[in-house]
Amino acid sequence: MKNQWIIFLYGRVTVKISGRGIERLLNVLTRNGIDIWNVKRHGADTITLKIKLADVMKIRHLARKSGCRISFLERSGAPFLLKRMVKNSGFLIGAAMFIVIVFLLSNVIWGIEIKGAKPATEYQIRQELDKMGVKIGKFQFSVDNAEGIQRKLSNNVNQLTWVGVELKGTTYHLQVVEKNEPKQPKKLKPRNLVAKKKAVIVRMDIDDGQKKVDVHDYVEPGQLLVSGEIGQEGEETKLVAAKGEVWGETWYKSHVELPIKTTFHSYNGKEKRKYYILIGGLKIPVWGFGKHGFKEYKTEKNVHKLHFLKWELPLSYMDKTIREQEALIRTYTNKEAEKKALELAKKNIKKLVAEDAIIKDEKILHKVIKNGKVILDIHFKMIENIAVGKPITKEIHE
Repeated sequence: MKNQWIIFLYGRVTVKISGRGIERLLNVLTRNGIDIWNVKRHGADTITLKIKLADVMKIRHLARKSGCRISFLERSGAPFLLKRMVKNSGFLIGAAMFIVIVFLLSNVIWGIEIKGAKPATEYQIRQELDKMGVKIGKFQFSVDNAEGIQRKLSNNVNQLTWVGVELKGTTYHLQVVEKNEPKQPKKLKPRNLVAKKKAVIVRMDIDDGQKKVDVHDYVEPGQLLVSGEIGQEGEETKLVAAKGEVWGETWYKSHVELPIKTTFHSYNGKEKRKYYILIGGLKIPVWGFGKHGFKEYKTEKNVHKLHFLKWELPLSYMDKTIREQEALIRTYTNKEAEKKALELAKKNIKKLVAEDAIIKDEKILHKVIKNGKVILDIHFKMIENIAVGKPITKEIHE
């Protein structure tokens, strides 16, 4: 019999037929369109065969007229399986509920461990986690993923140099590196301090070594500022690692072009959320159907891995937020454009020097408004530490 899967869906029955008119009954069944298969003889007056569940009533009627006796030995297929499932529905529902409960509990946050943080910093981190909804008892897929939590903590907790966030099972593990950690003293080899750029000396704070220049001196790049060779002429000298800071006035030029009219994008508060179940490369939408209808927009995605007990399932939950943006045009007056260009020039200069460098003065050398832009050439006077270490290679002999 072909199409066994279809027969399974409709149900099949094994029938036992006994009597002297078996062959005649088989011919009658065939003429009446009843499918029979797996016909087997058991002695002279008995056979077994299989029929579809839908033909049971027909074979009963035809068997009575033939004088044969029939009995039903075995029932199989989807209808009988469903009947047994309904009969045992209490057990099945309980098993299903157990699996669902275990699955849900496997995706709840049951622990948050923070390592490497001082008590005050740990308290601040936990306060920030509470604001984000990352707390014990919350579902993992209702909060940001590990990367999102890490990014927000880095932005919102100033005491952190770095924080690593990892989800293991039902516990978030945070590894923290705080700012201002005491640095291990570095043993320096004998060296001089030389100028890294041309400057006029304005202040010298020397911890070790012998000065070779003084305040108001003009120095060139590579010029010796502080010697690591200590001792008077004609006396025994020794080599040390020169230490200290030599602050000098330095000079920079900056060229800046700033459009008077600029276009930028801003959120207008309208958004649409969509939720998906990810199975391998298949994305199944579960909420937020339809198109968003936004002309300009930005999309943010969060993917949450789902777990069952300690195992990570090949199943993920994704929420996607689509926020509408509006293009806005900002127009500066000439005075505002000049002010913004000057601020931009200062930022550019700050990138070229150390953080502790100070802008002493700035002077606009050239200003022009052309092609919808304000163009500035600016001269900056900076105060910065110009000293840099240079190893001493010669040896001192007695």
